[in-house]
Amino acid sequence: MNAKWMIAGAGVLVVAGGLPWVVGYVTEQQWQQATAEANSAQPFLKLETEAYRRGLLGSELRGSVSLLNPETGESNRVAFRADVTHGVTGSLMDFEPADGWSAPGMDWFPEENPRLTLETRLWGTATLELEVPGMSVTDAATGESLATSGGLARIEISDAGTQAEALVVWPALILSGPELDVRVSDFRMEQTMNHLSGEVWTGSGEVVVESVSVTPDQEQSVTLSGISVQSSSEAVSEGERLDSRVAFEVADITFSDDAYGPQRLVFALEGLEVAAWSALTESLSAMQALAVTQASGGEEQFEQQMAAMGQMNTAVRNLAASGFSVGFPELYITTPEGTVTGSAQISHPELTADQKAEMLMVMQRLAGEMNLSLPLALAEKYPELQLQLAPLIKQGLLVQEGDRLVLDAQMKDLVVDVNGVEIPLPPLL
Repeated sequence: MNAKWMIAGAGVLVVAGGLPWVVGYVTEQQWQQATAEANSAQPFLKLETEAYRRGLLGSELRGSVSLLNPETGESNRVAFRADVTHGVTGSLMDFEPADGWSAPGMDWFPEENPRLTLETRLWGTATLELEVPGMSVTDAATGESLATSGGLARIEISDAGTQAEALVVWPALILSGPELDVRVSDFRMEQTMNHLSGEVWTGSGEVVVESVSVTPDQEQSVTLSGISVQSSSEAVSEGERLDSRVAFEVADITFSDDAYGPQRLVFALEGLEVAAWSALTESLSAMQALAVTQASGGEEQFEQQMAAMGQMNTAVRNLAASGFSVGFPELYITTPEGTVTGSAQISHPELTADQKAEMLMVMQRLAGEMNLSLPLALAEKYPELQLQLAPLIKQGLLVQEGDRLVLDAQMKDLVVDVNGVEIPLPPLL
C-alpha cells in the first residue's frame, strides 16, 4: 500500500515538474499568435520577435516595437527584452526597453524603474500591467518640466480575446513651462469591452478627472472640476442592432474666483445595423491602412483605393437603408449670462428591399430637427460672438424671444426649415 502511494506521489511530482515546460511551450505559441494578430489588425504598431529562447522554468525574449506616425510616415523603433517565468498554470513576462527606461544621460526614475508585465494563463486569459513610479523631468533648454505622482495602467483580456477590461489610475500630473502650466488631479479610467460581430464591440466605460487647471503666464487660471465622460454601447434586437451613447459633463468651471456649472453634452447613436456598421468600420480601416502604407502611386494601389471606396459607399447605403438615428439629445452649458440649451437629431427610415433598390441618394429620406436657445446678453457681452451670430440673426435663422435668441429647425424632403426660413439642400450622395 505504501509503495502504491509512493509511486502515485512520484507520478504527481513528475507531472508537476513537467508542467512548467508545457506552460512555457504554450506561452511561446500564445506570444507568436498574439503578435501576428496585432500586426495584421492595424498598420500603426508592428511587433517583431528577434529571439525566443525557451527553457524549463523560464525563457528569454528579445524583440522590437515600431510605431508609425500616420502624418509623416516615419517609424520609431524601440528594442525590448523580457524575462519569462513559467509556473504551473501560466507565465509572467517582465518587459523592459533594451536601452533602459530613461533617455541616454538622463535619470528619469531615480528611486525605481517602471514595470511592464504580461501575465498569461493556459486557458487563454492575459493581463498586461504597467506600473510607473513618481518622476520629475526638466528640459534645461526650454524650461519645460513634467512631474507625475506615478500611476497604474492595466488591461485584462479573456475568453479568447473577445472580452477585455481596462483600468488607468493616475493621481497627479503637472506640465510646466514658461508660457503655460497644466495640472491634472485624480485621473481614472475604466472600460469593459465585449466583441459582438466583425469590427463591432459593445461595453461601457467611464473617465473621471477631479480637476484640470490651466494657468497661462501672468494670467489667471481656469479650472475645470468634476470632469466625467460616460459611454455605453449595447446590442439590441437580438444582436442585430446597436445603440451607443456618450455623455460629457463638467461640474464646475472656475475663472477669476467665479464658478459656474454644470456643463453637459450627450451624443447618441440608435438603431445601427451591426453588419452594415461593421462593414463601414472595416472599409474605413482599410482606407486608412492604404493611406499609411502607400509607397508610390501605382496602378495597383489606385485599384485598392477605389475598391475600398466602393466598399465604404456600399456600407453607407446599407447603413442608411437599414434605418438609424444620430444626434445630441442634450446640450446644457452654464455661463455667467445664463444657460445655453439645445438638442439635435437626424434619422433615416428603414427601407424595404424595393425601396432600397430604387434608392439613389442617402440624404433624400433623411429627416431631423434641431433647437438652440442662448441668452441675448451672452451675444451682447462678447463682440466676437456677436459678429458670428449677426448674419444668422439678419437671415432669420436666429430670432429673439424675450431675452433669448432661439433657433428652431426641421429637415424633411431635402429642405431645412429654420424659424420659417426654408433652405433647399443638395443630395449628399
